[in-house]
Amino acid sequence: MKLASFHHRDRLRFGVVRNDDAIADLSGQPGAPAGLLELIERIAHGDEGVAWLHAALADAPLVALSDVRLAAPIPAPRKFLGLGGNYASHLEEAAKLGLVRPPGQVWFNKQVSCVAGPFDAVHKPRVSDQFDYEGELGVVIGRRCRHVRAEDAMAMVAGYVVVNDMSVRDWQMRAPTHTLGKSFDTHGPFGPWLVTRDEIADPHALRLRTWVNGELRQDGNTAQMIHRIEAMLVELSTAFTLEPGDVLSTGSPAGVGGLMDPPRYLVPGDVVRVEIEGVGHIENRVVAEPDTL
Repeated sequence: MKLASFHHRDRLRFGVVRNDDAIADLSGQPGAPAGLLELIERIAHGDEGVAWLHAALADAPLVALSDVRLAAPIPAPRKFLGLGGNYASHLEEAAKLGLVRPPGQVWFNKQVSCVAGPFDAVHKPRVSDQFDYEGELGVVIGRRCRHVRAEDAMAMVAGYVVVNDMSVRDWQMRAPTHTLGKSFDTHGPFGPWLVTRDEIADPHALRLRTWVNGELRQDGNTAQMIHRIEAMLVELSTAFTLEPGDVLSTGSPAGVGGLMDPPRYLVPGDVVRVEIEGVGHIENRVVAEPDTL
């Protein structure tokens, strides 16, 4: 199932994608939750949420996909976390510049105010010319959990999204946390929808590609991830509670612009497309950061 949040007739709505050309709008159905985050929480609590979903789908009106503007599936996640250096190919290109990652998982925080829709414009910052892309598989948490065991980890996952973990490299390297350089407004587009866990047979066997202006820059596979999703959930939930709607961006393969020779950073007018097999694609045009927001 593909769950989507979308703008239609000046309202933010949510529903289920049908045949890739329409959305069953669940927003106005009796007893509807406030949005996808609340729906995920209801489903996690048991059969009642699932029963509501199937009953609502029977009567939900269809809206043409061409008539809506897709939003990030979880427009306001509680957490948006990224895993650095999770592909050997990316570590190899980084090593050429003397950058070395420790052997464990290295997580950073993306402030949730960076969230953008899957086809929204993204801002090239006024304060930096080192604006970069990173195509990644995103994992959306479906159940509140703590101290997860590896054998139970995948049951905590609601589904998957495409993420562009956009980065301002000079600001990223100001501190080992990376938070500032990963959190500029609009620098966290994801979507185009949430593909539920049951739709993806193996999330560790998906081709991942990124294009800039039609030029293929990244071509990897989630099979190349150093730390698998189960290990990520074990690590994070040992420290703190994971909650429904939390977004985990799982790392990026080789091919980022900042590690090319010479570097090839994004400029206004560039179009970045990230596509993941079985999940979909997002596409964002770079524009100059506006004077006022």
